[in-house]
Amino acid sequence: MANGSVVVVGGTVGLGRELAQAYADEGREVVVTGRDQGRAETAAQEIGGSTTGIGFDLAVPHTIAAALAEVGPVDHLVLAAIERDVNSVRDYDVDAALRLVTMKLVGFTEVVHALLPKLGDDSSILIYGGLARDRPYPGSTTVTTVNGGVTALVRALVWELAPIRINAIHNGIVGDSPQWRDMPPERHQALVDRTPIGRLVTMAESTGAARFLLENQAVNGINLSVDGGWTCM
Repeated sequence: MANGSVVVVGGTVGLGRELAQAYADEGREVVVTGRDQGRAETAAQEIGGSTTGIGFDLAVPHTIAAALAEVGPVDHLVLAAIERDVNSVRDYDVDAALRLVTMKLVGFTEVVHALLPKLGDDSSILIYGGLARDRPYPGSTTVTTVNGGVTALVRALVWELAPIRINAIHNGIVGDSPQWRDMPPERHQALVDRTPIGRLVTMAESTGAARFLLENQAVNGINLSVDGGWTCM
């Protein structure tokens, strides 16, 4: 099935945008979403091709279905939106925790619910988690928890939505991504020294892994770590 669109929720920046660009460059119809309608439309124009921008906030899930109502048939659905959060138990910010949990678990699931009638039996869904699932750090209380929830969500949806395929990607430190590319050289080298492949993962490599999970018809229910070997350390 290649006649439906590629919908990338969180496709206006970062890894989501890189993936959206790859499909747009191949002439695919692409939909990118972000929290702000104007920014989503600007990103769609910059990506080019047959790309459309839609704005909605995943943390306000009751608005999602209406925002996606005009989307046509969907080949690949990508849930790539992230929100940086540093939240420790000692200094717990309940509002920040509620926002992130709602966004990444309830919001993601509501997107699937809203677009399910547009998905075919050969469609696929990819959810972005993260390295904090397996490698917690001070302040990752909520991030680690919700990324663990992504793992469980994949397992649940595999059975509930069969034969639609559902996978997750858990990226580590992607060295040339907007989040990491401007880090101080000494910080970069310290991270390289801890990475078994001797360098940091690239955005192109993350995109390649994402496309494998989306496109390979035999791959289903996988939580794939793309981290250069960090989870083995």
